[in-house]
Amino acid sequence: MRNSARFLAILSGAVAALLVWGSPAGRLAAKEKASQVDTNDPTYRLYSLLDSKYNGKLDDFCVLAALVPDPKNPGQSLQRVLRIDYNKDRGFGKLDIYVRTVAPLTPAQLKAYTAKQTYDFAETDTAKFIKTDAGPFGKPGDVYLEATPDGGALGAASITPDVQTRYEHDLTEFILPALEKKGT
Repeated sequence: MRNSARFLAILSGAVAALLVWGSPAGRLAAKEKASQVDTNDPTYRLYSLLDSKYNGKLDDFCVLAALVPDPKNPGQSLQRVLRIDYNKDRGFGKLDIYVRTVAPLTPAQLKAYTAKQTYDFAETDTAKFIKTDAGPFGKPGDVYLEATPDGGALGAASITPDVQTRYEHDLTEFILPALEKKGT
């Protein structure tokens, strides 16, 4: 009688433990496969290019991007400068795109200064895109940071359709062409 009560207590404890922590079989089950990404996706194309021609690593690559309206001075523009860092071995944030702005460059300045020198001259980031996996910007693991309106530090911001469009435009119009040209 005493042994059966003891056996029953151990058995019920084991069942309770399985219910609380789950069965070992559940933890050993295969992970879901990541959904397939369109090969025309700009991030997929960028990752493929960087993995094949740049050995999966790119540090401090800068490129001039489009002029944008100056929010503080209506009717005037600012020159965007992008800095790209990539490391395929990072689990989170494989791709970082830093954005800085400067006054529009004159033709003489465009000849005299590299994109890296222009980026360094700007001193503070106005935005940052952090991308982990290929696919459209805004998937889990993606982060967008933006400077506060008063020019303060970067803080988390919502990934809106405008932010997604800007990310994709920067990749397709400026980053990919510059890296393809450099890699040949």
